[in-house]
Formats: sequence, C-alpha cells, structure tokens
Amino acid sequence: MDEKHFLVVVYDLSNDRRRTKLHKLLKNFGSPVQYSVFECLLTNEEICEMKRRVKKIIRPKADHVRYYRLCKACKGKTEVIGRVEVLNEKDVIVV
Repeated sequence: MDEKHFLVVVYDLSNDRRRTKLHKLLKNFGSPVQYSVFECLLTNEEICEMKRRVKKIIRPKADHVRYYRLCKACKGKTEVIGRVEVLNEKDVIVV
C-alpha cells in the first residue's frame, strides 16, 4: 500500500463560479474543515492528480492555492477548538 501524506489545502479564489467548482473538486480528495480549507490524506499519485485538476480550474494571476504537507509529528500536534472534524484515515481490512 502506498504511503499517505497529510495535506492541508487552502485557497482564495476571486470568482464565485471557480471557487464553487474548486470546492466540489476538493471534496473528492479530502474533507472541508472550513469553506476554503481542506484536510486530505493522499498518496503521492493522488496529490499529483489533485494538483493537475486544480490547475485546470484556477487562474494563477487572480487566484491563490496553498498546499501544506504536515508530517506525522506535526499532524499529531494539531489543535482544534470547537467542532472536531480533523481528518483521520479509515482502517482498511483486507481478507
């Protein structure tokens, strides 16, 4: 099984239509923790696919997307106040 990486994706898009389209796309890769913030647990291949698809939506001169990779130690130090919706990997049982 490929190693998964914890990624926080943050965006600020200047156009409502592109912003909605990006939000819908990112829901396929992770969990929204705020409207423009997603937590994702992805393989390198999935990260590349997500970035490729994000580039098709955004306009680099007007929009802003950031990807933050958090190591296991940093992810474990995540502090949440209020609703707890931090992404956790689901256990997979192979028989």
